[in-house]
Amino acid sequence: MKILVCITNVPDTTAKITFTDNDTKLNKAGVQFIIGPYDDYALARAVELKEQLGGSVTVLHVGEAEADPQIRKALAIGADDAIRINADPVDSYFTAAQIAHIASENKYDLILMGRESIDFNSGVVHGLVGEMLGIPSYSPVMKLEISGTTATLAREIDGGKETLTAELPLVLGCQEPISEWKIPNMRGIMTARTKPLVVVEPVSVEEMTIPEQYSLPAPKGACRMIPASEAETLIKLLRTEAKVI
Repeated sequence: MKILVCITNVPDTTAKITFTDNDTKLNKAGVQFIIGPYDDYALARAVELKEQLGGSVTVLHVGEAEADPQIRKALAIGADDAIRINADPVDSYFTAAQIAHIASENKYDLILMGRESIDFNSGVVHGLVGEMLGIPSYSPVMKLEISGTTATLAREIDGGKETLTAELPLVLGCQEPISEWKIPNMRGIMTARTKPLVVVEPVSVEEMTIPEQYSLPAPKGACRMIPASEAETLIKLLRTEAKVI
């Protein structure tokens, strides 16, 4: 089985985010980057499937050279080789087109990625890739089993969970608890140094969106404590200030 796992290179969830160039670019100075948390689940499940069924796992990233340490970490976790498309992935359509181009050339049985990245949070790349390749896509997938060419998966839907079967090839956006994150061991780290990481230039694709400006969320207001004996005051504030009732 040939599995392609698409990973993102995103700021650590504890990083302090600021912007430069009149709030048009992320200030990367001093920011620690990681593999997207949802992508980590996808990668872990791909490695488990390879160990169970045989085959290979290829990691794909659309990004620049600064992401190479995260790609090497994915190789240390258990991927066999990696491809980096040398481009800044600021647009979902552009990113999906790059992934689809690589996938169409290599004919993967299964394409896994996180349900969304934690920087842009678009949550649409897996659907776009599936449409471009003409194969089914599902997200968010919480459970995945493969038997022959049939996948059995569970995903969240409005009001509950859905269990279904589908024939490979598929594109899946993953989330917990599809697997548990894997930590690379020393042997994996050493072998990752010699595993192939191929850098290719992007295919020409029109960018459908261009960010004009970024802004941080409004700071949280101070917490006001209302004594339990003053329930009427609390209700009044919820109506007149918070406007939630």
